[in-house]
Amino acid sequence: MSKETNDPENSNNDSLRGVVDMEAARTWLRQRNIQDIECVVPDLAGVARGKMMPSEKFFSGSVMTMPASIFAQTISGSYPEDDERFQHNPIDGDLYFRPDYATLTSVPWETDPTAQLIHDAYTREGAPVETAPRNVLKRVLALYAEKGWEPVIAPEIEFYLVKPNTDPDYPLEPPTGRSGRPEVGRQSYSISALNEYDDLIDDIYDLSEQQGLEIDTLIHEEGAAQMEINLRHGNPLELADQVFLFKRTIREAALRHDMYATFMSKPMSNQPGSAMHIHQSVIDKETGKNIFAGENAEETPEFLSFIAGHQKYLPYVTCIMAPFVNSYRRFARNSTSPVNVYWGYDNRTVGLRVPYSDAQARRLENRVPGSDANPYLAIAASLTCGYLGIVKGLKPDAPQTTSCGHLQKALPRGLPEALALFENNSDIIEVFGEKFVATYRAIKHEEFETFMSVISPWEREYLLLNV
Repeated sequence: MSKETNDPENSNNDSLRGVVDMEAARTWLRQRNIQDIECVVPDLAGVARGKMMPSEKFFSGSVMTMPASIFAQTISGSYPEDDERFQHNPIDGDLYFRPDYATLTSVPWETDPTAQLIHDAYTREGAPVETAPRNVLKRVLALYAEKGWEPVIAPEIEFYLVKPNTDPDYPLEPPTGRSGRPEVGRQSYSISALNEYDDLIDDIYDLSEQQGLEIDTLIHEEGAAQMEINLRHGNPLELADQVFLFKRTIREAALRHDMYATFMSKPMSNQPGSAMHIHQSVIDKETGKNIFAGENAEETPEFLSFIAGHQKYLPYVTCIMAPFVNSYRRFARNSTSPVNVYWGYDNRTVGLRVPYSDAQARRLENRVPGSDANPYLAIAASLTCGYLGIVKGLKPDAPQTTSCGHLQKALPRGLPEALALFENNSDIIEVFGEKFVATYRAIKHEEFETFMSVISPWEREYLLLNV
C-alpha cells in the first residue's frame, strides 16, 4: 500500500491523495488528464451528496451551493415535520461549500479519469454549518486542542458480502466464492474463507492504493462472508474521511464481482452483527507523549477518567453509535457485540476494552458503534465521552475480569429510548450544539415512524391467525 497521506503541508503533486491549495490541485488534475470532479459532502447518514462538474467550471471561481435541506434528510429521502425544537429553513436557501484540498484523490472505478474532493459546509456569512458531520467532528477536536491535546484513533470496520438482492422482501444470502459454494458456517480468521474472494480483495487493495488509502489488515470475521478492515492509527478527521471513502470503495469493488457489500449493522438474523470499533488515545501536543501513560508507564488519572466518561455518556450518544432501527438488532446478549458499558483488559465481552500494549500505545477501544454509523459523528461522539470524563474528573468502576456477555448495563435497547436520552442531556447539547441535537433527533424520529409503517414477516407469521 502507498504511504502517501493527506498532509496539508505536502505539496508534492505526485501524491495519490491531498494537495495544499487550488493551484496545486489544478496542476495535479492536469498531470492526470482529469476533466471531471466529484464535489462530495457527507450527510448525517454518511451518504455522499454533492455535484459532478467539469474541472474547468470548478476552477472558474463559482462557489458550489446546495440547499440547506441536505442536512435534514432521512435515509429514505423524506424530511421530518417541524416541531418546537426543529424547524426547516423556510425557503430552503443555499449553503456554501468549500473544498478541503487535503482530500483530493482519484475515483478509480470511473471509466473516464475523475477526481473526488470532500467539501465543508458554510452559511452565506461564512460560519460553519452546525449540522454538517465534518464540522461536528472539527468542533470536538477544537475542544481537545484548547487543552493542548491531540486525539489519535484507529477504526476497525466490519461488513458483509452478500448476493445481489433486488427485492427487499427476500432475506440476504452469502455470495458464492471461487469454489462455487456459498459460506454457511462461521469462519472467524479463516485464511481459506478469505481466499474465496481473492479477486475481490485484490480489487479492494488496488482501488484503495490508487486513492492513497492505507489498509493495515483485512481479515475474515465471524459471520458468513463477513470481513473486517483495520485502518492505521492517525488524526481523527483524516481517519473519518478514510472510512467514508473506504465504504464507497468497497461497495464499488463488490459490484464488479456481482456482489453487494453492506455495512448494515445486522443484515442477516442468523449471523453476527457488524461493528465499527474505535481505538482511541490522546497525545500531549507539546511533549508528544500519550497522556494515558505516566512517567513510569503507569495508568494516569486522565486515562481512567477517559474510560469513566464513556461509561457515563455512551448511553446518551447511543443514537449516534446505533443510528437506525436495525442497529439495535446487533446488541445481542451472549455475543461479542456489547450490550453494556463495563470495561476490562483484553475483554471482548465488555463495551470498553483496554488492549494490552506498551505505555505509549495505551488506548481504549470503544466496541459499541455499528458499522452503519456515520464515521464523523461516531468518532466525534466517542471522543466527546472521553473528553467530558477527563474535564469532569470522573472515575470508572472496577474492570471486569470475567464474561459480561450476558449482562446489560445502561445502553438503550431501541432508537426512541436512545433519542430521549440524547436530546435531554445538557452536557451533550453543550458540545454538539442545540441545532445539531434538534435536527438529528427530528430526522431519527421520522425514520422510526417510517419503519413503523411497514408490517414485518414476523407479524404476519405469528399474529395473522393467532390473535
